[in-house]
Amino acid sequence: MAAGAIDHGAASGKGRLSALLCLLLAVFCLFAFVPGIAALPPTDRDESRFIQSSKQMVESGDFVDIRLQDEPRYKKPAGIYWLQSAAVLASGRGADAPVWVYRIVSVAGATLSVLALAWLGARMFGNSAGLIAGFGLAGLLMLAFEARIAKTDATLLAAVLFAQGALAHLYLCHKEGRTSGVAAWVFWIAQGAGILIKGPIAPAISALTVAAVVILDKDRAWLKTLRAGPGVLIALLVAAPWLGLITWKSGAAFWQEAIGRDFLGKIGSGQESHGAPPGYYFLLFSLTFWPFAVPAVNGGLNALNRFRTDPRLLFCLAWYLPYWIVVEVMPTKLPHYMLPAYPALLLLMAWALTDGSATPATLRRWQLWLYRATVFGAVLVTLLLAAVAVAAVPYVVGTISWWGILAALLILVTGWLASGIRPALPPLQRTVLAAAGAAVSMGLLAGLVAPALKPIWLSPEIATQFKAVKPCPDSRLISAGYHEPSLVFLAGTRTMLTDGATAAAELGKDACAVALIADDQLEAFDGALAEGISSIEELGRVEGVNYSKGHERILTFFGKAR
Repeated sequence: MAAGAIDHGAASGKGRLSALLCLLLAVFCLFAFVPGIAALPPTDRDESRFIQSSKQMVESGDFVDIRLQDEPRYKKPAGIYWLQSAAVLASGRGADAPVWVYRIVSVAGATLSVLALAWLGARMFGNSAGLIAGFGLAGLLMLAFEARIAKTDATLLAAVLFAQGALAHLYLCHKEGRTSGVAAWVFWIAQGAGILIKGPIAPAISALTVAAVVILDKDRAWLKTLRAGPGVLIALLVAAPWLGLITWKSGAAFWQEAIGRDFLGKIGSGQESHGAPPGYYFLLFSLTFWPFAVPAVNGGLNALNRFRTDPRLLFCLAWYLPYWIVVEVMPTKLPHYMLPAYPALLLLMAWALTDGSATPATLRRWQLWLYRATVFGAVLVTLLLAAVAVAAVPYVVGTISWWGILAALLILVTGWLASGIRPALPPLQRTVLAAAGAAVSMGLLAGLVAPALKPIWLSPEIATQFKAVKPCPDSRLISAGYHEPSLVFLAGTRTMLTDGATAAAELGKDACAVALIADDQLEAFDGALAEGISSIEELGRVEGVNYSKGHERILTFFGKAR
């Protein structure tokens, strides 16, 4: 294909993946995302807040209000809580369902994302490109993490991909002079679903993409195909019922928290110690896009030189660049904020790998320097990931992990394969092998290496000991100085997070209660006991590291003397 020309066969919809290839991709996703979801303990703090709130929905039967113990949790809409609650109810385990049941939703969201991107890649650039994009997303480090964590981001990615895929289809059909079928309705339904999952993020991404396409292309006629009038109504029909119910139930509290404090707060200031200057995502790119950073940057830079003659490249850049600029400018930054834009870069990677003319040799001088810097970053990240895989268990536990060594070897091979610096294999084969290497290595890390780091997983050990020492079947745990939400999920919704003095008072009032006192709360606990509560005995002790705060912890169980 000549430089800058459009493969009209692929662009007109002839690039369509067969049902067998889609099934193969779906099976690969299970292979990539499922290992570790049962072995990895609940993580703090966001995941545990989500799963505890979903657990309370099942316990209470109230699927409108969102609560974390007694506190309202209005930072995100109900969509993810509904999906997690549905998974729990379907499991038949009820509120006692283990954490992996909640994580199934993220696995499903990640799998749908891969299938949607593969479809879009095939539609835009042909079947080989679609498979490269799909396998590339399945092997991406950032998605490997989010697919195993019961939060919003993997599910949001699916909604974004359905919306952006439909938007790309509408735009390209207009450029090709043909009708676009049901794409407009898919776009608006996906927007409604995205709003229910994470508020205005999905609509914001699409709005930025539309604005950039209009500016770069100067063609506004295609906007009519969006059918904005009835489309907005469809999106509202999806999202508005719950928004109305929660407004009726909470008054203005939901809107103040979700929009005022959470969304606008992240735009205006660095929330929860997550502030960072512009350039944060640029510097993290080789890590979050591992192992495909090098071919992705090659595709993106080549697209910058050709997008004016190819609307497919223009759309991908319009998807990626404005969103990247916005999140770089925002004071609040977390690595996963860039995930909804990464599929656009994977599409450009797939295009470059299937277009023989899109090579580093065609880059301009400044682009070539950026490409070389990415190569350096990819090598550095690969070596660091391998070093962490080898050293994590010896450093934390003091024993050698052969699984960590195997993961490190796979990481090194995967980094070399994905870079394409010495391309001995065809692009599709190389991408599939790199994605498989990334999937196996991440599965080993999540399923065997990370769970072996026992000292950092305080909450599971606390919950296990609590069940062993509690004097009554319905005993309540009162924790002073250790306030992680994972403990509430594992030890029960009635768990009380407080200080040493209050723990002593509660222990005096409840003969079945068990107090867990952190070392820095012992003095206050002992002082309160000296005021009249004396029949207390030590029941056990847990030692480890609270990784959320980076502090070593000694936690002691106390109960009424028997």
